[in-house]
Amino acid sequence: MAIWVCFFATLRIRIAILLCGRISTILKKDQTMGTDNLVFLEVIEWFDETGRELVHRIPEKGSGEIKFGAQLIVRESQAAVFFYKGRACDALGPGRHTLTTANIPILTKILALPWAMTSPLRAEVYFANMKIFPNLKWGTRDPVAFKDSELGLIRLRAHGVFNIQVIQPVLFINTLVGTMHRFTTEEIEDYLKRVIVSRFNDYLGEKLDTIFNLPGRYDELSGALQKKLQEDFSHFGLGLSQLYITSINPPTEVQKTIDDKSRLGVITDLDRLIKLKAAAAMEKASESSGDAGSGLGMGLGFMMPAMFAQSIQPAGAVAAEVSRHLCPECNLSIPAAARFCPHCGHQQVVLQQCQNCGKNLTPNARFCSKCGKPADTKPEPVFCKRCQAENLPGAKFCNQCGEQIAITA
Repeated sequence: MAIWVCFFATLRIRIAILLCGRISTILKKDQTMGTDNLVFLEVIEWFDETGRELVHRIPEKGSGEIKFGAQLIVRESQAAVFFYKGRACDALGPGRHTLTTANIPILTKILALPWAMTSPLRAEVYFANMKIFPNLKWGTRDPVAFKDSELGLIRLRAHGVFNIQVIQPVLFINTLVGTMHRFTTEEIEDYLKRVIVSRFNDYLGEKLDTIFNLPGRYDELSGALQKKLQEDFSHFGLGLSQLYITSINPPTEVQKTIDDKSRLGVITDLDRLIKLKAAAAMEKASESSGDAGSGLGMGLGFMMPAMFAQSIQPAGAVAAEVSRHLCPECNLSIPAAARFCPHCGHQQVVLQQCQNCGKNLTPNARFCSKCGKPADTKPEPVFCKRCQAENLPGAKFCNQCGEQIAITA
C-alpha cells in the first residue's frame, strides 16, 4: 500500500513539473511582441537598428491576434498605421495609444476552436520611419543623350545624392510596401534613380543649350530638378527634402575639346592672360612669410566674417522648420501633427491618390473625382518614335537618342 502511495505522489509531482514548464513556456512567449500570446496584453514598439528601414511590420511573420487594450508606443521620429481585419484604421502619431480589437485574452482562443484556435480577427501594426534618409546616390547607369548647340549630339553622365522622407505613411504603405514585413531604402532606391535621371534629362533639354554654360549653374539645376520631382515622389507618400548634383561629365574626347577651346580663348585674349598671370603671382605671394604675404593674409582675414555669417543661425529656427510642414493643397505652413489644414481644410492623412492626376481620393474610391479615370489605372509609358525606347510617363526627351518626344493629346 505504501508503494502505491509513493507512486501516485511521484506521478503528481511530475505532472505538476510538466504543467509548470508548459506555463513557463507560454509566459515567455507572451512576454515577446509576437502578438499571438494567450494570456497577457501586448506592448508594441519598434527600434530601427540598421538606420535603413522605411517601414517595419509587427508581427514580422504574418498577422497577429492583438488584444483589446494592447499598448502601442510610437516615438517622435515614427508614425504607426494600425491594420485591423485587413483595413488601415488610422495613422497614429508619437505617444502611447490603446488599441481596440475584439480579441480577448483566453476567451478568443476558446471561441476560435472552429478555426483551429486561430482567431479570424487579425491585426498588425506598421511602423513608418519619419526621419530623413540622407546620402542616397543617384546617377546615370548609361550615358544620356544631349543635343548640344555647339558640340552636336553628345552623351553625358551625371551623379549626385538625394534625401527622402516618408510624409504620408498610409499612402506609402498602400502603394509601395504592401504586405512586406520590412521595407528598406534598397528596395526603392533603384526606381527613384530612374525617375531622377529621366526628369534630369528633360530639364537639360528644356533649359540648357550647351554644356559650356554648366559651370556655376549646379545649384540652379539642383533646385529646379527638386521641384520637378516633388510631384513624382508625392504619388507614393514620399518627400524629396534635398537633391544635389555633384558632377555632369561629358565623354573624354569632349572634355579634351573643351580644354583646347579654353586654352585658345585665354591665349587669344591678352588682357585675360595678363590677369591670369597676375592672379597666380598673388597666390604665390600669399604663401610667403614676407610683408606681401602678411598683407594678403590680412585681407583674407577681413573676408572671413562674411564667409561664416550664414553658419551662425539660432537653433530655434531649425526646430521651427522641423515641427512644421507645408500643406500639399494650399502650400501654407501648418503644424506637423495637424490632421486637417487650418487654412483650406485639406485632409493631411492621404489614403489613396489618383495614378493619373495625383488627386487625393477617399478610401475605396473607384474613379477619380477630378479627371474621371479609374483610380487604379496607371499612366502608360512613353515610347520614342525614332528609336522606340521606353521612357517614363510624362517624359519630354528620350533617354536614348535625345530627341524630343511628341506629346499627344
